[in-house]
Formats: sequence, structure tokens, C-alpha cells
Amino acid sequence: MTALTITKAEDGDIDTIVSLWTRCGLTRPWNDPRADIALARSGPNATILVGRGAKGIVGSVMVGDDGPRGWGCYLAVDAALQGRGETTGTTFSTL
Repeated sequence: MTALTITKAEDGDIDTIVSLWTRCGLTRPWNDPRADIALARSGPNATILVGRGAKGIVGSVMVGDDGPRGWGCYLAVDAALQGRGETTGTTFSTL
């Protein structure tokens, strides 16, 4: 099992997160992922969480709330860890 530490994304993580989202097929040409990351990190109701393993960032999710409801999107797990139940379970347990 991969040991993960879940933290908020830092400025130096942005390129890695965008790369992960792209590799996972989550980005679209009409939707700038850097703008989405900036918007999530700019206010008190959303953020980007990253899962850090031995080889760096292996997962991420954008999370937030609008008062009574919470949400998550851009859930990404490195392809090498997909299907093993390690990172997704850890990510959702932090929500």
C-alpha cells in the first residue's frame, strides 16, 4: 500500500497537477485548468488537495462547498495507482 500525505496544493505544485489532470483525461480545450486552480485557491470555499506519495504528487481533487452542499471535481489518480483502491479511498476520506 502506498503511504499518502494529503495537503493543500502549493504554488510549486500547479504544473504537476495540470500534467496529472491532462494524463487522466480531465482537461478540455475550452476550460483552462490553471484558471480553475487559481479560482479554487483564491477564495475560502474551495481548494485543491493533493496526495503525495514517495514519488511526489500521485493524486488530486478540487473540493469546495456552497454552504449546505460540498462538492469534488477533477479527481485524478496517477495511472500507475489506478484500480488499486489506495488513493481514491484516501482522497474521499479527507472530504
